[in-house]
Amino acid sequence: MGVVAGLVLGAGLCLLLWAVTSDPPSGPAPARRWTDRLTDLLVQAGVTGVSAGGLVGLSALVAVVVFVTVTAVSGVPAVGMCFAVLAAGAPLSLVRARARRRRAALREVWPEVVDHLASGIRAGLSLPEALGQLGQRGPEELRPAFRAFAEDHRVTGRFGDCLDALKARLADPVADRIVEALRLTRDVGGSDLGRLLRTLSHFLREDLRTRGELEARQSWTVNAARLAATAPWVVLALLTTRPGAAAAYGTATGALVLAAGGASTVVAYQLMLRVARLPEDVRVLR
Repeated sequence: MGVVAGLVLGAGLCLLLWAVTSDPPSGPAPARRWTDRLTDLLVQAGVTGVSAGGLVGLSALVAVVVFVTVTAVSGVPAVGMCFAVLAAGAPLSLVRARARRRRAALREVWPEVVDHLASGIRAGLSLPEALGQLGQRGPEELRPAFRAFAEDHRVTGRFGDCLDALKARLADPVADRIVEALRLTRDVGGSDLGRLLRTLSHFLREDLRTRGELEARQSWTVNAARLAATAPWVVLALLTTRPGAAAAYGTATGALVLAAGGASTVVAYQLMLRVARLPEDVRVLR
């Protein structure tokens, strides 16, 4: 038994030494991945001129303003802190909601984009010309990005670099797949691009139909859960207008009740989002 314990201890020490002395795994750092995701979210929401750091700074500013305001009205810092924490997530929530609405709108026009590309290629246009044509005849929401691609290609003539810039402007998984299919066709050639685009268009339409049915069925459940998570804090906001009720939360017990209630709200809301979340495409071809 002592020999086995010694072997297990030695193996554990070797693994610990290996983890400390070995090089970190390749790939972007967690902070960089978080910044990239936030940048993609801003692009998907159509928010221009705001960086990831700017959004974080705005959240901090909103939290400070709400904390000062609520504390001045209620006279209880614990209540002000609760509402400040909730308000800090408001800018990110608004950006996410706008990105979600814009992704839903773009999900309906991507099949049209693929059909335009397939028609242009079938008519004998080159790949840069077929993409640039979408800036004039494509869906209205995507025309600025494809016009910028056409302008970049006229200036530089570097198809690969222009495709990378187009992917960054769109920040969409479907756009990534289309762009990489075009890049692969341009690099190695092939006659299957038309069939590939038609298959992708059919897949996108089927996904749109299925997702629409699921979202219609779950929307009332999600809205009811959001109302249930918001209602206690609306009641608390009304109670803070009464000095006697607000003073009850100024004690240590009151602060503990607020902290427990806030933690319960956050955990329950996140669980609701995780349970009701539909599968989302991930940008694996960034």
